[in-house]
Amino acid sequence: MPDISPPIDQGASARTSRASNSAFFDRAILGRATGDALRKLNPLFLVRNPVIFTTEVVSALVTVLAIRSAITGGAWGFAAGIAAWLWLTVLFATFAEAVAEGRGRARAESLRRARTESRAKVLVRPDDRTLWQPRVATDLKLGDVVVVEAGDLIPSDGEVIQGIASVNEAAVTGESAPVIRESGGDRSAVTGGTMVVSDWLVVRITAAPGSTFLDRMISLVEGASRQKTPNEIALDILLAGMTIIFLIAVATLVGLASWNGQPPSVTVLAALLITLIPTTIGGLLSAIGIAGMDRLVRFNVMATSGRAVEAAGDVDVLLLDKTGTITLGNRQAAAFVPVPGVSERELAEAAVLASLGDETPEGRSILTLARDRHGVTSQALPADAKVVPFTAQTRISGLDADGIRYRKGAVESLIKAVGAEPLPALSQAVERIAWSGGTPLAVAKEGRLLGAIELKDIVKPGIRDRFTALRTMGIRTVMVTGDNRLTAAAIAAEAGVDDFIAEVTPEDKLRYIRDAQAEGRLVAMAGDGTNDAPALAQADVGLAMQTGTQAAREAGNMVDLDSDPTKLIEVVEIGKQLLITRGALTTFSIANDVAKYFAILPAIFVARYPELQALNVMRLTSPESAILSAVIFNALIIVALVPLALRGVAYTPVGAAALLRRNLLIYGLGGIVAPFLGIKLIDLLLNLFGIY
Repeated sequence: MPDISPPIDQGASARTSRASNSAFFDRAILGRATGDALRKLNPLFLVRNPVIFTTEVVSALVTVLAIRSAITGGAWGFAAGIAAWLWLTVLFATFAEAVAEGRGRARAESLRRARTESRAKVLVRPDDRTLWQPRVATDLKLGDVVVVEAGDLIPSDGEVIQGIASVNEAAVTGESAPVIRESGGDRSAVTGGTMVVSDWLVVRITAAPGSTFLDRMISLVEGASRQKTPNEIALDILLAGMTIIFLIAVATLVGLASWNGQPPSVTVLAALLITLIPTTIGGLLSAIGIAGMDRLVRFNVMATSGRAVEAAGDVDVLLLDKTGTITLGNRQAAAFVPVPGVSERELAEAAVLASLGDETPEGRSILTLARDRHGVTSQALPADAKVVPFTAQTRISGLDADGIRYRKGAVESLIKAVGAEPLPALSQAVERIAWSGGTPLAVAKEGRLLGAIELKDIVKPGIRDRFTALRTMGIRTVMVTGDNRLTAAAIAAEAGVDDFIAEVTPEDKLRYIRDAQAEGRLVAMAGDGTNDAPALAQADVGLAMQTGTQAAREAGNMVDLDSDPTKLIEVVEIGKQLLITRGALTTFSIANDVAKYFAILPAIFVARYPELQALNVMRLTSPESAILSAVIFNALIIVALVPLALRGVAYTPVGAAALLRRNLLIYGLGGIVAPFLGIKLIDLLLNLFGIY
């Protein structure tokens, strides 16, 4: 039986991502973000952000001073202006985070529409799909067995235990083409809220109410379960330390100025403190982290935490399965190669019997080839037949029928299992198949080797260029495959990977990952099967396929809704973009302070020390105008950088040294030049309107 999976447009989600990113601010998001930004002014919320919390405290202090001056008849206009812009600084910071969350919330609303209230058909007896009783989907428990037929919504997450059907997963993945879900393979996991298009499935429920995959997705995209990453925490500590240092420096200026008999006002000192502490990156830091996860969501990848996204940016070893990732997958039987003394038809008949219990696409292709080439039709399993399932440890499968053992599997494993002597003719055939990039499967009947089946796969177009780009990024690519070393070497050379692991077992994958981590490397891996679960759990970035088994999805810290294993490459790029964006805006924020020194410090002390006028390189109109212009620029620059924080700094695969030079040139130098231009422009506008 040929594989009937519909073709999947792998570029669909990428096009969706680009289309989504083209509209950063839609009116609905902006309106809701404004209200959220006001609610986030709550000090209990802001205390988690030391820089913005300090800004809010100082804003409240200056507001009180302005009100007191107004009541006592003193000059209050300058203090009121400073207070207003300090409050706007806090508001713009909370607005940036609210916009980032709003984009995720919009995605969550579409997911909620997929989680409609539905009825489940719970089987009274798991072996009789015609005998069921209705139950509300939210009342389903772990282990319940339900039947879903054409037109039914799958009521909750589960594992297919019987049947094969087309399922429309557009509500979750956005992909309109239906996909095949079936029992007995790596496409057995189904998601609540998706719809059966044809045929029927019997599903065992694997998620408790409120903890389904869709529920977790909604929580993640809303940011409800987002935790700060280690780098984010470290940067928070750095920003808090810088805030304390500048606070001490400003307090020191009070004593210095008092000794000279002209202490600055509290309002001026407050303005100096807020313009010197890193409010720009402090206001954007949370938005950058949320936007990083949002970019993954728009690429149809769900990360269980920001830590996984951040780790993706630091990955330097990438493990990729050969089949379906580097090659097109769904290997098809291409030829029967018998040994001398065995006819091709005899080999085909034995291969068919060995494949009757094999539900994989490869197993079905063997049945198709035998039918088309030799008229050998598949038959129902004999009543007394015993299926020997394939396992990653034995790497063989087969059937025991009428007292005869039929086996097929990896050549070396099968020879060892049946205890046969290696045949020179078989070895030559296997070597020829392997060197051509195919995969040989040996076939045995009652311990006698009959020949080999040639399975063919094709390396994906353009994959070599992508691996070259990864190498430029400093990432080592490793292909893992169950094929023999000759086949693996041929595919690895054609694809251009750095290394390969052949005849791999789950233990081999786990051992390789642990060894790499022991050397201080961060490892990413993609997988979809239960046998991939240990390695997915061990890897720093484990990308599980949505079509994969429940065990794989639970073990990984990311899930790809499109089930495209090559998307791991884009995940790494998004992680790197997150780190680069954070670093670039931190550089810009700190560089800003250099220009602010030239604006505020001369304004504070020029009356006492006229020589400081030489530092007024911007030729600002007056001390009051200089101080207010710096405070206004300090607030507006946060809003100006929100689109960059949400979109991310453009990433190109270059070395670390080149990347550092580019960031210093663009964001370091830009962070110095922009305030000079911005503060001068604001000063001219204040003078033009006669404010100062």
